[in-house]
Amino acid sequence: MLVVFLAALFGFILLSVPIAFSLLLTAFVLMMAMGTVSLPMLAQNMVRGIDSFPLMAIPFFLFAGELMNVGGISRRIVSFARALIGHVTGGLGFVTVMASMLFAGVSGSAVADTSAIGSILYPVMKREGYDEKRSAALFAAAGTIGPIIPPSIPMIIFGVMANVSIIKLFLGGIIPGVLIGIGLMIGWFVHAKKAGYKADSKFSFKVLLSAGFDAFWAMLLPVIILGGIITGIYTPTEAAVIAVVYAFFVGLFIYRELKLSMLPELLVNSAKSTAVVMLVCGAATAAAFLITTAQIPALLSGTLLKLSGSNPMLLMLYINILLLLVGCVMDLTPALLIMGPMLMPIILKFGIDPVYFGVVMIVNLCIGLITPPVGNILFVGCSIAKISVADMSKAIVPNILIMVATLFLITYVPGLVTFIPNLVGR
Repeated sequence: MLVVFLAALFGFILLSVPIAFSLLLTAFVLMMAMGTVSLPMLAQNMVRGIDSFPLMAIPFFLFAGELMNVGGISRRIVSFARALIGHVTGGLGFVTVMASMLFAGVSGSAVADTSAIGSILYPVMKREGYDEKRSAALFAAAGTIGPIIPPSIPMIIFGVMANVSIIKLFLGGIIPGVLIGIGLMIGWFVHAKKAGYKADSKFSFKVLLSAGFDAFWAMLLPVIILGGIITGIYTPTEAAVIAVVYAFFVGLFIYRELKLSMLPELLVNSAKSTAVVMLVCGAATAAAFLITTAQIPALLSGTLLKLSGSNPMLLMLYINILLLLVGCVMDLTPALLIMGPMLMPIILKFGIDPVYFGVVMIVNLCIGLITPPVGNILFVGCSIAKISVADMSKAIVPNILIMVATLFLITYVPGLVTFIPNLVGR
């Protein structure tokens, strides 16, 4: 059954069948192999996969991201980061990473993060004479911080799927996201020194103060979102709604860059993105049900148990290698929904903290967003920078290595993930 599952899934993917339909067809193949074909059962499990209140946060966070892009919030975040750190050697690179980290605190989406920051900063980096390929590779890699620093759409999906506290997942992603940002900055610093880049501008406290004042309302949004979630004032789903209302109010009445005539297009864009995510969630839930029925998790568990013995850290090594390979051929959301139900029973059997595992898994699969051949953010970066996938793939290798090093750091120092959730006690 494991061979049938893998052959069907990757066979359909190689035939360029969209991932949601690949999952549904794989589920159908498994039903045929088990001799229990039931289309109503398939439909019921699809509905069950999206019939969840926490998943309602996804369309609202996506819509909030759309509002922030056109309402001036993302641009002011970039301006503040540039005033703060743009004066150092190769400053625009550091601005890219810092702005991505700040924007990650309000969007929860890698695509939104990459599109907003890349489209604003890449033309400036190109104009200043920065290496085009390395600049594109930097904003693409920095965009993957979006699903790690809270709020995070993948963490919402994992929390619903694995019945794990979404709030604890959010808190657990803070330190890993910051570490990845610091790692990317160190890598850019080495590149900037070798390339001989100059400072973007001279530091001016007056400019910093002005940019900070202008970005005050934009910078207040992550405080409102995380502050309310941590203190228990509202749930992540309610926080997503508040993010929409706040971004709408600030963009329309304070920054006055959002126009009511823009709303239909923004709503359609959000609806399209939501439909894609929900279709994949439903299809993956149906496939996961068949995977469990076929006892594939038990087969995988037996294999991993033989390889790792009773050593949890050795088990995590094998799981990380497996997920890195899966991330190369599958996007984050379907990989999360397929591998999660298969690996969670093994994790629980070993007594591994599911919050720690969830964060490690999401960081791992975020690396897959920038690895060929199907890295979603890789293609977004190529589209913005107008460079080939081959050129981007070569330029992004140092950033991938930095992220892999950070992945293994948080894997073998679990306190980096669990410290804040345990400190806050939520």
